[in-house]
Amino acid sequence: MNRGEQWGGYHVVLASASPRRKELLGQIGIEPEIRPSQLEEETGERRPEQVVMELSRQKAEDIAAGCGAGTMVIGADTVVAVGSEILGKPGTPMRAYEMIGKIQGRTHQVYTGVTVLLCLGEGRTHGVTFAEKTDVHVYPMTPEEMSDYAGCGEPLDKAGAYGIQGRFAAYIKGIDGDYANVVGLPLGRLNQEIKVLLEDREDD
Repeated sequence: MNRGEQWGGYHVVLASASPRRKELLGQIGIEPEIRPSQLEEETGERRPEQVVMELSRQKAEDIAAGCGAGTMVIGADTVVAVGSEILGKPGTPMRAYEMIGKIQGRTHQVYTGVTVLLCLGEGRTHGVTFAEKTDVHVYPMTPEEMSDYAGCGEPLDKAGAYGIQGRFAAYIKGIDGDYANVVGLPLGRLNQEIKVLLEDREDD
């Protein structure tokens, strides 16, 4: 049984431009169509898990509105949280340095929210939204190490100012939870949620 059949024969659309999420889906045999949402990310939520679920839902719904029946849309959003503070994408080396200073030598959380929508035609969808959390433990870093990483370009477009699959791996002490979740998409949980979603659809 190939992956398309296992996922109900739905045409998979990823509502994200993230190459990392595309690569993760490729690991489990899915080659999605890439159709990133252009929505401005806004939410009134404050808790990290609620923020990522809400934003993933907005992205998926935005793209699903333009999809025909037989399409499966996957939207996702990832944030890094230190205590109650959410760290987004730094954008500049200076901001990256500040964020790295908040996570070095301690444990932080990575939350990814995912929304999966099955497009049924005539604007109807059947879907699920969930969030996954992974604890990440980071070794203490010297100011020189922090400055060197902040200036390498890698952290600028990544939540929390680091990529666990890149150079920052040198400072990862360990994780509790799903590694793929830290990269940007919790594959195991996603697969289980889609199986249930397809079964629910068959029961309708």
